[in-house]
Amino acid sequence: MSNKFKRNERIGAIVKILSDNPNKIFTLSFFTTQFNAAKSTISEDLIVVKNVFEKLQLGKVVTISGAAGGVKYIPKTSKEENEEFLYQLCDRIKEEGRILSGGFLYLIDLIYDPNVVSKIGEIFASNIEYDDVDCIVTMETKGIPMALMTAKAMNLPLVIIRKNTKVSEGPTISMTYVTGSSSKIETMSLPSKALKPGSKVIIIDDFMRGGGTIKGMIELMKEFDTEVAGIGVFISTVQPENKLVSDYISLLELDVQGDKIIAEPNLKTFNHEYRD
Repeated sequence: MSNKFKRNERIGAIVKILSDNPNKIFTLSFFTTQFNAAKSTISEDLIVVKNVFEKLQLGKVVTISGAAGGVKYIPKTSKEENEEFLYQLCDRIKEEGRILSGGFLYLIDLIYDPNVVSKIGEIFASNIEYDDVDCIVTMETKGIPMALMTAKAMNLPLVIIRKNTKVSEGPTISMTYVTGSSSKIETMSLPSKALKPGSKVIIIDDFMRGGGTIKGMIELMKEFDTEVAGIGVFISTVQPENKLVSDYISLLELDVQGDKIIAEPNLKTFNHEYRD
């Protein structure tokens, strides 16, 4: 571009570019070309952006040295911010009329709300280590929105495990598993080309009662010679107390007693301000 930009215009644009592309590295040359400015000028702009983000706890802007270096934005959420957001979600979950026949809980309006799931993705990205992770894995269907937002926050691809094979996805690896809640035998499948051997993944799911589905996903990852580096669950139930999986992060804990809903943030997840 041949136009010259004022400092406040450059800073506004830099904030927009970085926040729209979390965990993506932008070189100084990218910004110098974009704004027709010297590297020293862009460096000063980035210092301002970095300080504002840190003061307002909007995330972290970090610089990476070396030939392939540059700057990137890392989504970070504070403990206080997490608690406030999750308590608000709990209030919505406890609204009258959410309990359906059969004891099921209506959550579609939350898990398909872009504002809610994008925040959930940022919380997972702030509390699950993903430096060496290759992709996010989830099970269709309701877990897809928050898994996608987590993938965006971490700048990682999303892999979706299907309940039924799709001809358009080519050869698949399928396996049966026993659900932790109803003890039903179900099938899950994943295209054989979806994961490379030796990959590391993070599993994201919307709901966990007994842990059978996530345990099945872990077993399926073994078939791909893939390591599960972390597990994030939006809601886990209080009962049964002993889950089929143990090493996971749950944002909310839920207990339904008749027509009464007890939902609380799982504050054990947030025992620090920021993930190191």
